[in-house]
Amino acid sequence: MKIRKLNATDSTNSYLKELAKKLTLQNFTTVVTKNQTSGRGQVDNEWVSENGKNLLFSTFTIINDLKISQQKYLNFAVSLAVFNTLKNFKIPKLSIKWPNDIMSADKKICGILIENVLKNQTIYSSVIGIGLNVNQTIFSDDLPNATSLKKILKKELDLDILLDSVLKNLKETISLLNQQKYTILENNYLHVLYKKNIPTLFKNNNRDVLFMGIIKSISKDGKLQILLENETLQEFGIKEISFKTL
Repeated sequence: MKIRKLNATDSTNSYLKELAKKLTLQNFTTVVTKNQTSGRGQVDNEWVSENGKNLLFSTFTIINDLKISQQKYLNFAVSLAVFNTLKNFKIPKLSIKWPNDIMSADKKICGILIENVLKNQTIYSSVIGIGLNVNQTIFSDDLPNATSLKKILKKELDLDILLDSVLKNLKETISLLNQQKYTILENNYLHVLYKKNIPTLFKNNNRDVLFMGIIKSISKDGKLQILLENETLQEFGIKEISFKTL
C-alpha cells in the first residue's frame, strides 16, 4: 500500500482518478492532503474543511466480481470501516445516516464519496473519498449539524494514527465484500442505521411536503425504505428526501 501526502489539491478523489489513468496503482493506494480547494461530497455538494485540521483522503480499491446492481454492499463496507474506526476511539452515540454520513447523536462527523470504474456489468475498482472532521472546532453557519472529534472528545487527535486505523478497517470490510459476505455487511449496517425504527419527520424534496415515517431497511438497489403512516412501504433515492427536525 502506497500513501502520497500532499500539502494541497483540488480534490483527492479527482487527483487519484487522474493518477489511475496514468499508472497501474497498487490496491489501497492512498492520497491524503492537508487542504482541499474544491472538495466534493455526495451529488456534487461542496466539502469545506479548515486547512490542516481534518483527515482528507482517497483510496484506490480493487473490487472483485461485484455487480453494478450490488453496489450498495460497497457502500455498506466503506461506511462500516469508518464507523468501526470511530467506535474504537470511543465516540458516543455513533450511527450511519443513509447512505454514508457518520453521525454522533444528531451531528455529522464524516462524509464519504465513492466513485466507481465499471467493466461490463461489474464494478472493477473504486476511488473512495473520506472527509473526517478531526481537529476543526469552528464551522460555518451553513453547517449547523457539523461536529468534530475534538469537539466531542475535548482533545486533539493525530491525523496519521486515524488514517492508519481507517485504512486497516477498510481492508477488513472490503475483504468481507470481496468474499461476498453480503449478509454480514448488510446486517451490520442496518444495526447502526440512523433513526431506524424511530418515527421521524421527513421532507419530500420533489413535492416540497413534510411527512412522518419510520426507516425500515435498504432496498435491493440501495434506496431507503420508509414505512408511511398509511402502512405502505415506500422507497426513496438520494436527495429525494431529507430529515427535518420537529
